[in-house]
Amino acid sequence: MKPQLACFERLGAPGWFALADACAAAREAGLLVVADGKRGDVPVTASAYAQALVGETETPWGTVPGLGADAFTANPLLGLDALEPLVAGAEEAGAGVFALVRTSNPGAADVQDLPAPEAPLHERLAGLVDNLSPRLLGECGLSGMGAVVGATEPQHLARMRELMPRALFLIPGVGAQGGRPELLGAAFSPGRAAALVAASRGIAAAPDPAAAAEQLRAAVWDVSTA
Repeated sequence: MKPQLACFERLGAPGWFALADACAAAREAGLLVVADGKRGDVPVTASAYAQALVGETETPWGTVPGLGADAFTANPLLGLDALEPLVAGAEEAGAGVFALVRTSNPGAADVQDLPAPEAPLHERLAGLVDNLSPRLLGECGLSGMGAVVGATEPQHLARMRELMPRALFLIPGVGAQGGRPELLGAAFSPGRAAALVAASRGIAAAPDPAAAAEQLRAAVWDVSTA
């Protein structure tokens, strides 16, 4: 489950309680929870974000647990020192981080594709992810230090996989945004577990959401084994 935190936070305190309940229900159903909040700030604040999402906070009145997510999305544009506390929090909690690298929205090209002397910005961000991969590396050879790479510009996937061979990819943009699952094969080159394809509106708004979900699952399974 990938809850979009903004949809809960806009409701204030009741929204956070609803988010906690939804995450608890997902865990009871055996699902992993990826908290999609795209957090990123100066190091001291980034540490607080990590505590809120995957850790806990010590207070004079005892320990207060955070959301208890299995992973969360992060904005790396403040640089390595701001990303470091988020990775450290995930490392301590046994959780994962998905850093924004090349997102699915049309405006991503305005910033993330800007040329630089050596490489476009999204390739520099991919380098940050790969350098941090050993911190969250699993026994299977894939790392919990992952990357958000959108399905709407699939021509980037092969290069992103080349730059981040160990990273889990979180792939939004399939369905309502126009991304096509049959074009995502390069993301799965390390194996079937190398990428998570996220879809929400295309399933929730379908006449038969269960059928739409099964259709997407089958399409992703086919391309992941190609």
